[in-house]
Amino acid sequence: MQILKKKYANRLVYLGIFLGILFVFPRCQRHSEMQTEGVSFLQGVWVQDSIPQQQQMLNFTLHEFTFTCDSLYSKMYVHARTKTIPDSCYNNGSWTEYAKAVYVLRGDSIIAEGIYTKENGKQKISGCYKSGQYLPRFKLVYHDKDSVVLENKFDSRPIILRKTKDITCVPKKRWEM
Repeated sequence: MQILKKKYANRLVYLGIFLGILFVFPRCQRHSEMQTEGVSFLQGVWVQDSIPQQQQMLNFTLHEFTFTCDSLYSKMYVHARTKTIPDSCYNNGSWTEYAKAVYVLRGDSIIAEGIYTKENGKQKISGCYKSGQYLPRFKLVYHDKDSVVLENKFDSRPIILRKTKDITCVPKKRWEM
């Protein structure tokens, strides 16, 4: 009788753990292949012209963001005075990196999840510069019709952007641009 109680007690413990996992962890869900509206005031092409005191910096990155619906396309113009990568990649200290992501605005935070890409938009698995996941986190410090100020949560330098082109969101299949 005692052995029978132990056997069922163990099963109840395992069942409890299994049910806890089902309810605590979010379930996988397939996201739509279609874009959603995104944030209306961000729709367009935004360019960062300079960074304060960039001439004194050993390295810095200037950004160009294209927000179209809920998609974010990023060009990062990297400038490095010190060689921290192989000679074949260094390119006299200037190169461009690319990424694409889906973003949301939550409170004052822009949260993006995506991948680094090649210039043609295809996923970049290896090679020079960054590859893999693109996971920036920005604080939206200020915005008006033609300017946005972001602060990278991992680097407190402000990213002062000016709008160079308006884009009207017309949802289409994701990553068609």
